[in-house]
Amino acid sequence: MPESPLFTAAAIAVIVLAIAVVVGVGLKVMRSFRDLGTDAERATYNTLHAASRAGQHLRGGLQPAGAAKASKQLRVLLGCDALAITDTDSVLAWDGTAEELRPSLMRLAAEVLTTGRTAVVPHAGHRTTAKAEHGNHDFSAVIAPIRSGSKVVGSVAALAPAAGAGLVRATSEVADWIAAQLELTELEASRTLLMEAEVRALRAQISPHFIYNSLNAIASFINTDPARARELVVEFADFTRYSFRRHGDFTTLAEELRCIDRYLLLERARFGERVQVSLRIAPEVLSTVIPFLSLQPLVENAVRHGLEAKEGPGHITICANDSGAFAEVTIEDDGVGMDPEHLRSVLAGHTDGIHVGLRNVDARLRQVYGDEHGLVIDTAPGEGTLITMRVPKSQPGHDA
Repeated sequence: MPESPLFTAAAIAVIVLAIAVVVGVGLKVMRSFRDLGTDAERATYNTLHAASRAGQHLRGGLQPAGAAKASKQLRVLLGCDALAITDTDSVLAWDGTAEELRPSLMRLAAEVLTTGRTAVVPHAGHRTTAKAEHGNHDFSAVIAPIRSGSKVVGSVAALAPAAGAGLVRATSEVADWIAAQLELTELEASRTLLMEAEVRALRAQISPHFIYNSLNAIASFINTDPARARELVVEFADFTRYSFRRHGDFTTLAEELRCIDRYLLLERARFGERVQVSLRIAPEVLSTVIPFLSLQPLVENAVRHGLEAKEGPGHITICANDSGAFAEVTIEDDGVGMDPEHLRSVLAGHTDGIHVGLRNVDARLRQVYGDEHGLVIDTAPGEGTLITMRVPKSQPGHDA
């Protein structure tokens, strides 16, 4: 059956539309490339783009998988025929031609790894096999050390038919750039270890004072109210299990509030009606991820240093509110308060002793979220204390 004119016209329209879309996309790509301006600007962009992509692969340190991916970008950056990355024992990555030289590279790099000085090896590879005779060229190698502090931890080797002064300087710069990426990785690891140490410090702060008083409170109920004593033992076990857990630097606001509830139940067993608590929690912020043990020390500070020294009953108000992109948590007590100058000295790390929990929490918040997210504390002698903490509700990479 012959096709109808209407069908033919529709098919032509679809083809024309497809061509227009392809042309439009192509023009957009060309315009975006032209927007970079001169050839020098485009070359700068390409260099920075390659360096950025290579840096992403080196964030895990000098490892074979990351080095293999980074070497592809770095070879393009240097414009050499082959590029290799080594540690002090073996070749981690090789990209490009001249694979027949790979087994001998560590021998060629031995002097560089020992002295820490860049070396040029002329005629690093010779045409010794039939395959080489028919297809490969003689290569020179520029080998530059990768340093970590004063120690050489690896090398970069660039292979090309001729090793000019430009390739020598560029290879040395790439080696220094890799060293800088490794230093950033070490700094991040040190930062993680510091956070873990601070969490351990918080746990140590909780254990001697609170555990002793809690056990005394539980013991006081054993004869007079055994059911209450059993309840407190369960709450004490749950609290300590949470506080001394060995996994994760983050938790949820809901989990931290449950920990606070157990803590206050145990403290009220000791203080009775002297400790009064009010909670105002917005349900939508309960799933917000926060640093582990970042709220409980603030409540403990309110009890130990705010209400314990106060005559008569004291009141603690805990609020958690939705504040746009942030969850805002406040802990307020009507206790004895603090001298603002002394508080500033504590937060600056100039004073040890009481309120160390405040300093640890403040430091961890600043490390995780930036200086603008430290604790905000309003206090004065005899006026109580109001502590405010703001954390982002969206935190990619932080798992509770």
